[in-house]
Amino acid sequence: MNLAYRDIRHKLGRFVLTCLGLSLLLGVVVTMAGIFRGQTADALALLEATKADIWIVESGTQGPFAEASRVPGDTRELVARIYGIEAAGSLTLQNVQFAHNSRRLRLQIVGFEPGRPGGPEDLAAGRQITADRFEIIADRQTGFSLGETVSFGRDRFTVVGLTSGVVTLSGDSVIYMTLRDAQQLQFDLAPSAVRKEAARGGQRSGTDFVNAVVARVSKNVPAAMVADEIARWKHLSALTQDDQHFLLTRTVIERASRQIGLFMSVLTLVSAVIIALIVYTLTLDKTRDIATLKMIGAPDRTIIGLIVQQALLMGVIGFIVGTILVYVFRGVFPRRVEMLPTDIVGLFAIVVVVCLAASALGVRVAVKVDPSRALAG
Repeated sequence: MNLAYRDIRHKLGRFVLTCLGLSLLLGVVVTMAGIFRGQTADALALLEATKADIWIVESGTQGPFAEASRVPGDTRELVARIYGIEAAGSLTLQNVQFAHNSRRLRLQIVGFEPGRPGGPEDLAAGRQITADRFEIIADRQTGFSLGETVSFGRDRFTVVGLTSGVVTLSGDSVIYMTLRDAQQLQFDLAPSAVRKEAARGGQRSGTDFVNAVVARVSKNVPAAMVADEIARWKHLSALTQDDQHFLLTRTVIERASRQIGLFMSVLTLVSAVIIALIVYTLTLDKTRDIATLKMIGAPDRTIIGLIVQQALLMGVIGFIVGTILVYVFRGVFPRRVEMLPTDIVGLFAIVVVVCLAASALGVRVAVKVDPSRALAG
């Protein structure tokens, strides 16, 4: 006879409510792990969508994601002539606030040269930009639809393509437009500002600047070697894809990642304490039952198995239900929640260890129960 099953069946309502409460708590732990993975995926989304081998930025900087960078527009021609470079393209990046259907959106506009590296390679719907002006590709997160016309600055643009999951490290949606459109949007002044500047006798500086040049390297040429040559002879900073990956995951989002890790550790500790208290309370409620079992000759291992099995059942059921809830509702979270199988397996193992450790308090109480308490009034 399984004593744990019998006891749960006898007090089914309380056991179900306990598992439900634990599922919500453990679901938060799973959510934090998913947010951590989602934050990393967001940070790398634009980098991976660009599919460039080398990022050439302003000398002495590690831009354009970790630092501001500004290089002349003709840098692309300079880079394209270097041995090993297969293709090169210029990029600009700028953040804008945008109102759409009563929603306030924060967007990052990426200006690129169609036909050159820098634009979105994989589209979820629509087509690539083919016109010289006034066409954009937007991420689905913006809520834009194909064929829709939206205004940026003083111009109107038609949405011709949609991407999926291409966002910035802060989770903002990315909009692609031609380099010419992006530079005009970035540098053009409003008419009142132009008149004011003219009245002051000021002259506008050139607008042919970009934030980075991205390049693809021939298959037989190491990207690190080409990057070293650019940095040595062209007075520019050159970062490989691996360099950018390291900067984004170890520098740009490091503090936020550590904070999420701290929250996960605290929540796991809280879960262990709560499971221990629940097991302890349930054990106290069964003190007379445990004494009766001892009086009729039940060995300690049977009583210990009862407590450990109940603790494991509560933890496992709570974890499974909590994980299912996260999977069902992860689409409503404001940030991306990525659930990796390895993370789920690892968290499950941690929950099992926590349940075993938490049951120790109840086991300690059960072992010390005096059989004579079964005869107490």
